[in-house]
Amino acid sequence: MVGADAPKIGALFPGQGAQYVGMGKDWYEAFPAARGVYDKADALLGFPLSRACFEGPEGELNSTRVSQPALLVTSAAILAVLDEKNIPLRGAALTAGLSLGEYTALYFAGALSFQDAVLLVAKRGQYMQEACEAAPSGMVSVLGLSAADGEAVCRQASSEGTVVVSNVNSKDQIVLAGTPKGLAKAVELAKARGARRAIPLKVAGAYHSPLMSPADEKLFEALSGVTVNVPRIPVISNVTADYVRAPVEIKELLVRQVLATVRWAPSMEKAVQAGVTRFYEIGAGSVLAGLMRKINDDVEVVTIDKAVDLERLEHAAA
Repeated sequence: MVGADAPKIGALFPGQGAQYVGMGKDWYEAFPAARGVYDKADALLGFPLSRACFEGPEGELNSTRVSQPALLVTSAAILAVLDEKNIPLRGAALTAGLSLGEYTALYFAGALSFQDAVLLVAKRGQYMQEACEAAPSGMVSVLGLSAADGEAVCRQASSEGTVVVSNVNSKDQIVLAGTPKGLAKAVELAKARGARRAIPLKVAGAYHSPLMSPADEKLFEALSGVTVNVPRIPVISNVTADYVRAPVEIKELLVRQVLATVRWAPSMEKAVQAGVTRFYEIGAGSVLAGLMRKINDDVEVVTIDKAVDLERLEHAAA
């Protein structure tokens, strides 16, 4: 749809956890533009990232070192096809990405080159994996608890170990991250406050928590040598749930993001307040569409994951 009646659109990009074996393979096989993106990423990284995406094994793809660049590259490959087909996602009013997806959003907005985005995310994944291996830690998704109650629970449980609210995913879904003892106590307290479920996540460690501080320091060094441009469209930061524009601030917030709470629900509320009524989730899975239903079910989310989704997108753009 084009013209005065066209909806205001936003582009969203998934984060770690959305990956699955086989992602991107149909795009690679059907479109030279997607093939070129994967081939370039393989050459930049010096290992067959494409093979990990298409064939696994699952354990390799799920490793933080691999899954982070894999998700970015898969989204970039889909974007390359959309560009080739002249589908006007470049006319998006704003963009955002969940955790590592923020790097994809910055690439989409022209703030990062493809090469810098791929290499940065690969380093970020490596540094976070190393931090995970340095000390046992984990994450738990908690349903039926507000962010404010989550913060209170974490304060109470801190005597048992480090535990923080790492993600605010919707009005009643948060993620806790911390040491095993801290998490166990926090889950106990959360259930006492009425939480419906507490689901341990299959992750290597406590992302977006103080336990990632070794990764934070190394990422600062990696970013210091990277050129960041002013984005061509507004980008919403995970850390502030507000627009970020100045290159210096973008770098600062990317470093802070490793330790800080991912404020996804407030970020999406910011986007809706800007008048966005249709979002495109570009990349593996449909996690963000599911979260949006819990944040604001009055807006539409179109997931572009499989090559067959292209027909739906072409119809919407017609």
